[in-house]
Amino acid sequence: MSFATPSALLALLALPAVVAWYAIRRRERRRAAEAFVAPRMVPSVTPHRPGRRREVPLALLVLALLALILASARPRVTRTVAVERLTTMLAIDVSGSMLATDVSPNRVSAAQRAADVFVLGMPSRVGVGVMQFNQAPTVLALPTRDHGAALDALGRLHVGGGTAIGDAIVEALGILHGSADPPARATGAAGASGESGRSGAAIVLLSDGKATSGSSPIAAAREAARLRIPIFTVALGTATGTIAIPRRAGVGEAVVHVPPDPQALGEIAHASGGRSYTAADAGRLSEIYRQLGAQLGHRRETLDLTYYLIGAGLLLLVLGSAASLAWFGRLI
Repeated sequence: MSFATPSALLALLALPAVVAWYAIRRRERRRAAEAFVAPRMVPSVTPHRPGRRREVPLALLVLALLALILASARPRVTRTVAVERLTTMLAIDVSGSMLATDVSPNRVSAAQRAADVFVLGMPSRVGVGVMQFNQAPTVLALPTRDHGAALDALGRLHVGGGTAIGDAIVEALGILHGSADPPARATGAAGASGESGRSGAAIVLLSDGKATSGSSPIAAAREAARLRIPIFTVALGTATGTIAIPRRAGVGEAVVHVPPDPQALGEIAHASGGRSYTAADAGRLSEIYRQLGAQLGHRRETLDLTYYLIGAGLLLLVLGSAASLAWFGRLI
């Protein structure tokens, strides 16, 4: 719990003063009664003494003041709730470097398995689309709540070619922009609010390198930021990754190093308002996708407790006053 105006909590120091004031008043009343009635005659004069019931109005008053003081500090709690509607596009790099075996059994197979984890972990209300990209993007499945269709699409990845990350982002934005919900707004008298900086769409982009062709990925990421569609990038692979390609002479193969470029992918994520991740093995990649699934499938919202506490404080104040009037003929 946090407070918008924590300085108001200093008023809590007044509560002990209220209890002390009540104790002094009670002592004064007892002394006044003893001035007119001898102590041995008290049982016959007041045979039905209130006992512990006398403390009930005070307890209710103190609780009422406590609630009202806390309300003046404007308390808020943050909670995690499932998103009502979200559309995501999985964009997976299938360029030739994804055949590197530094991630077992190879990068593209590890990406496919991790993407399966992502889809299976998504709530049924979340639409998932699948896209592969090399020198050009190819949509394998439009965003759908039929997650089985997304899983089938992931089984149709085909590797080869260059890397056009910018074109893939542009293609994904074109699909997602029309399906994105407007930003979440505060709802209800209690002031519950969601993440105002995110639309109802997101891109999860996995690649092992920087763009080698196509439009500028940073320009595309800035457009994503304008549309409030964050891009979550995952850089896959290790610095020792290699692939074998045929020699130009047609005899034998050449070994080419294909290290990942997490810096380039991090810049894309940052420009879009998303986050970047790195994975050097299949286990880490699957864990990242689990985290992304949980993050995208749920959102954090802030609930303002001010009005709840005002209502509780006023109710306790009325109950305490009513009890005091009914039992003792006075408010306190």
